[in-house]
Amino acid sequence: MSLIREVVDIVNENKNVDVRKNVQKLSSEIRKFQDKVRTFVTNKYEDFLPDLNQYEQYHKDCESLFAETNDLLKTVEEEVNVQAANEELQRCHENFEEIAQGLRVTHKLLKIDELFGAIEMAKCANEHLSVMNLICELRALIQDPTDNIFKQLNCYENIKIRYHLENESMLHNLKLKFESLVQMKEKTFQNMKCVTVKITKQEDELHEIVTALVSAKYNSRKMCEFLMENIFRPLIMRPVSVNVDKEGDPEFVCLQLSYSTKESTDEDLRPNYKTIFQHIKDSFICLGYMNITISDTECVFKILREYMKDTFTKLIISECLDNSIPDNMIEMNESTLVADIAEFNQFLVDMLFFVEEDRELLDYGEKIELLFRNRFFRNILDNAVDIMRKDLHDMVLVSEKLSTAKGEGSTSTIFPNCMVSKSTVELIYLMERVLKEIEGCDAKVAQGLLSTISIILDRYLTEMPTYHAKLLLNIPQQTALFHNNCMYLAYWITKNHNKGIETVSVMIKSLQHLGSEQFLNQIKNQRAQLMEILKGFDLSDAVSDLGLEPPKVVRQCLRQLDLLKNVWQTILPDVVYNKTMGNLLNEFCNELIRRILLVEDLPSAVSNGLVDVCTTILERAPGIFQDPLEVNVTVKSWTKLQQLKMILGASLAEITDQWSAGKGPLTLSFKADEVKHLIRALFQNTNRRAIALNSIV
Repeated sequence: MSLIREVVDIVNENKNVDVRKNVQKLSSEIRKFQDKVRTFVTNKYEDFLPDLNQYEQYHKDCESLFAETNDLLKTVEEEVNVQAANEELQRCHENFEEIAQGLRVTHKLLKIDELFGAIEMAKCANEHLSVMNLICELRALIQDPTDNIFKQLNCYENIKIRYHLENESMLHNLKLKFESLVQMKEKTFQNMKCVTVKITKQEDELHEIVTALVSAKYNSRKMCEFLMENIFRPLIMRPVSVNVDKEGDPEFVCLQLSYSTKESTDEDLRPNYKTIFQHIKDSFICLGYMNITISDTECVFKILREYMKDTFTKLIISECLDNSIPDNMIEMNESTLVADIAEFNQFLVDMLFFVEEDRELLDYGEKIELLFRNRFFRNILDNAVDIMRKDLHDMVLVSEKLSTAKGEGSTSTIFPNCMVSKSTVELIYLMERVLKEIEGCDAKVAQGLLSTISIILDRYLTEMPTYHAKLLLNIPQQTALFHNNCMYLAYWITKNHNKGIETVSVMIKSLQHLGSEQFLNQIKNQRAQLMEILKGFDLSDAVSDLGLEPPKVVRQCLRQLDLLKNVWQTILPDVVYNKTMGNLLNEFCNELIRRILLVEDLPSAVSNGLVDVCTTILERAPGIFQDPLEVNVTVKSWTKLQQLKMILGASLAEITDQWSAGKGPLTLSFKADEVKHLIRALFQNTNRRAIALNSIV
């Protein structure tokens, strides 16, 4: 056994000697080769000396040494595994591993140099895609995260700089070439802008450039911004002239747009959505010449989609579709907007600008009916509010009559002749149009329209007294018109109560109350003005004669009533006018009578003056009414004023005859105490006066 072991040891020892010799020999060759390469790399990438020698052989020698090193390294590793306890062999393996690692770095340097040379050759041959692929290969070697030795070399920074220069040069050349194949230009004149896009018909050449740009991760944002801001945004937002020419130039297809740069707020100038859709389709078809397919999942339009889709979609919705929703039911029933949106969306999918999952436009199309209803109802309400805010003083005569069975020409008035604001007639016309729109609508739309009418009327109750508050308070004409407006609206609701309008009875009462309340406030205001004027009717200082002030006050009050007549008589219904003016005149007469009855002493000169005052009233006041006899019906104190005039100018006998022991005409208006007071004020204290006073019971 010992002999066999000795033989085996001798054999192993011989093998170890051979391995060490081979390692030493190859290591020596590697060191010599590395010295040559080091000199070459230093000259070229550190000292930048001119390349006077041919170094192609280095690449071949390196490949040969690299192969021998790998083979020998495997042999050494096998021997180490077999003779694990052989320390000398282990050290040999470790030393050779370090030398092999250095050779790998040398091999990388030569490979990098070879790639730089290949890049120059590809550039000379205008092989843009090859240049891009070579630079990608170069990038992988230089940016290898596992190789820390290479990054510590003196030449590393210079090699990296040259790589960046080559990369930037490649991108610049690709960009210039792409811009020669896809030309995008804009020209701005004083008020116009012309945009031109020309795309080569040489698909193969364009395919090579685009593929290289995409592979190089070229940032296409600038191109996308140009297309968005100069093509699609104007197409969506402005009237644009679009021209697509595929035949005029044998080398290019041409898309040309021209449009005004002046800002316009005129909605009539906004292009129709069908025009916008067609212009966008024409533009995409022309731009489709640059829609190069790069791979099964990548093309130019998908790159455009990444940058432009969100902005494009928002613009289409906000600046095109939102403005294309129909304004009324007839237009809505005839509209093909929903189908057109679906067809347009499918076109964008077919052009690969959209994907099947892009549903923003389709979702919007599905909401068109709801959006139409909301906008339709909102537009009606906005229109109604605009009408409500119009001036009240523009008025028109209204009267509605209903034929009766008594005869062909016989009629019975169901709404009296009066003036109402034109805006009220316009508002009623708007609501009647809404009622007409209900015909043929589904239940949901019909109910929404009916609710809109209720909202309009409810808004009227708050908007009118607020918006027109100052005029309603200070201008009698406005108040009278507003009163009529409310009554006319209440009448219209009553006439249409069977149409399904919500809260009919409440709305009628609210309108009537509002109109009456505003008019009553104006009447109170006018009464207060009359009473303020009558404060000047003071008889306390009237001793020798009545003076100038009392007649002046009466004339001023009559002028005030005449002014109201001029304003109200042609506006208010006859019944309302007569009742209102009768009440005011009655208040005026009552106050005048009250003030006369308060006087303790009425000398004959004063009483004669008061007779003249009463005569003035009795002569002029009936003219306030269209029928002067109306004063006897509507002014309750009219008879009392007539009788007061009589008393002020009568004798004791005439007064007692008119009283006739409580059975005469004076008893209709005067109490016994009032007559007695007047007798005491008018006549001196005599037996005849005492007898007369005793007869007044």
